[in-house]
Amino acid sequence: MSDNFDSTYKLLFRKYYANLLFYATRIVGEEEAEDVVQDVFVELWRRKDTVTVGEQIQAFLYRAVYTRALNVLKHRDIKNSYEAVVTEINQKRVEFYQPDSNDVVKRIEDRELRRELSEAINELPDKCKMVFKLSYLHDMKNREIAETMGISLRTVEAHMYKALKFLRERLGYLNFMLVLFLLNKV
Repeated sequence: MSDNFDSTYKLLFRKYYANLLFYATRIVGEEEAEDVVQDVFVELWRRKDTVTVGEQIQAFLYRAVYTRALNVLKHRDIKNSYEAVVTEINQKRVEFYQPDSNDVVKRIEDRELRRELSEAINELPDKCKMVFKLSYLHDMKNREIAETMGISLRTVEAHMYKALKFLRERLGYLNFMLVLFLLNKV
């Protein structure tokens, strides 16, 4: 079975690789297309004992490439959204800390803000809350958080994006900037 699949696998690779690469490029672009197609062939190889190669293999390969490409696009959207939020926060930070803002000093000491922050953080879903606390309260990098929690870097980025977005909406921009200041992230 293994030798037979080995030769079949090579034939499939030779027959479909170029067309699948062209297809993936149309969806995700040149930079990530090759990874998408290679991932599909690696997965096919991993499942060699359970996959039956028949007339439907072409449709299977195109569906698999399509699914992987969609996952790449979803990750790209999350990453771009996360980066947009960080950029927006940095822009608001610059506006917030203009020298004319005397109100900042008064509000930093405000206990009500700390209580509001604590309540808002506790409203986050459990994993999201844990990622946020590890990042902001324990000053861990995303990669360290991923390793500590046993989750992917993409998942950490998605949780951070969700947490920052929620807190920004829940607390409003002024309070959100104060929160970041209190957490020493500014």
